[in-house]
Amino acid sequence: MTDNIISLKNITVEYDDGERILDNFNLDIRNHEFVTFLGPSGCGKTTMLRIIGGFIAPAEGDVFFEGKRINHIPPYKRPINTVFQRYALFPHLNVYENIAFGLRLKKVDETEINSRVTKLLGLVNLSGYEKRRINQLSGGQQQRVAIARALVLQPKVLLLDEPLGALDLKLRKDMQLELKRIQQALKITFIYVTHDQEEALTMSDRVIVMNKGNILQDGTPEDIYNEPINAFVADFIGESNILNGKMIKDYLVNFAGRNYDCVDFGFGENKDVDVVIRPEDIVISEKGTGQLDGTVISVIFKGVHFEITVQDEYDYKWIVHSTEYQETGSIVSMSVIPFNIHIMDKMTKAVNSVET
Repeated sequence: MTDNIISLKNITVEYDDGERILDNFNLDIRNHEFVTFLGPSGCGKTTMLRIIGGFIAPAEGDVFFEGKRINHIPPYKRPINTVFQRYALFPHLNVYENIAFGLRLKKVDETEINSRVTKLLGLVNLSGYEKRRINQLSGGQQQRVAIARALVLQPKVLLLDEPLGALDLKLRKDMQLELKRIQQALKITFIYVTHDQEEALTMSDRVIVMNKGNILQDGTPEDIYNEPINAFVADFIGESNILNGKMIKDYLVNFAGRNYDCVDFGFGENKDVDVVIRPEDIVISEKGTGQLDGTVISVIFKGVHFEITVQDEYDYKWIVHSTEYQETGSIVSMSVIPFNIHIMDKMTKAVNSVET
């Protein structure tokens, strides 16, 4: 028996005017994974979530749950539940009754309702809040109620459509850790949608980076960040310096006016490439001591580091993250080791079929 809980096969979705949102889209999601769809607005990630939940029917293709085709099964009959950005809690019901609502619709025994609701309140750290009204809760507490309400029905898959978008920054960071803790405690599949790369990297076992209805890269957070497949992924998943370069030969690339040793190979000789260097991988030193000199044109304090913009003699503006302050207007030298120079093909090729 396959360990894939969700399989999307040859999924095509299009607008009424014929424009395709997804075209022959394929993806397998394993049981107990925390999978995140990451990409810009309009890339198709929420559409994928709605197809899995049964809220949208694909024009072509099939959705499988544990190996069984479920295209014809409506949302309320699927062992899947959804938490939306707008929690849609019932203001006239208290916390306990909001969570119990779905169980009452299913005419579950009152003793079982109490057992499940009490367990979920503990899981989401809301024990003692049973009688609170929704309007008496903070945004983070309301989100916990929405999660508990979805989980109390014991779905095998929980879909989360940008549920942290309405929260402030600190609360959002706290809830990222809470969601991961809840998923690990329950050992069920979470499928999450966001355009926030920090959320994706913090919570996920696996990140699916999308653009224009296609999968660009599918991998662990570490793989996506450290080995982006192209410049789009590198730029979207975190700040990057992206430069035009030419692969002279294996392990040697030219950019910013000189040749640099690198660890990449197999691109051919004298081929145009994109060169990606993370800001934190650049070391600043005194003028003339590194690989490339430039003038500091701005310095912004970010708390854990300074974000320094350095303009080189070719007018490229480098973004550098450093714990050492540099004076605006000073001339500094920049260096990067071969391992931190990432070479990518110029042509961005989307991958629309990922099997695991």
